Amino acid sequence: MNDPFQIQHWYAVHTRSRHEKAIASRLTSHATEVFLPLHRSRHTWNNGVHAEVDLPFFPCYLFVKIGSQDRPRLLQIPGVIGLAATSVRPTAISNEEIAMLRTVTAQLTAEPHPYLSCGDRVRIVNGSLSGMEGILTRRKQEYRVVLSIEAIMRSIAVEVSEFDVEPADTLK
Repeated sequence: MNDPFQIQHWYAVHTRSRHEKAIASRLTSHATEVFLPLHRSRHTWNNGVHAEVDLPFFPCYLFVKIGSQDRPRLLQIPGVIGLAATSVRPTAISNEEIAMLRTVTAQLTAEPHPYLSCGDRVRIVNGSLSGMEGILTRRKQEYRVVLSIEAIMRSIAVEVSEFDVEPADTLK
């Protein structure tokens, strides 16, 4: 009979800012399976020094494979804020999603991108419409930005690459 407390699942751990690597190291030393996807970025400090640094793909998050009996111990680690949850309970992440993240971050040229959902207000950052803001929609496999002209109460949808938009500043 399987003990439900011994079954391990992947969870996203919310950490304090810039504590991801230290927490990952500490958990690894305690024989906990940890996945911290990193990407290489060129950073320039105030004194003009340039360096290549490894930064987390998802700032303030790392992934751990634990059983429910391990949660209290995990939450006592300095720098750990909690487990990511979509409801009252922590949300487990499927092995397939972790495997996909491992593949993408190890084998492909990938970089972080803001999470965007259809209906979000976005700004176009490349091309002739750079600087324009609208609402992100999707038609079939294509992303579109709906640009509205308030004065005449009309809109136009323009196809865009998901890499050519970013979340619009909501504070204006």
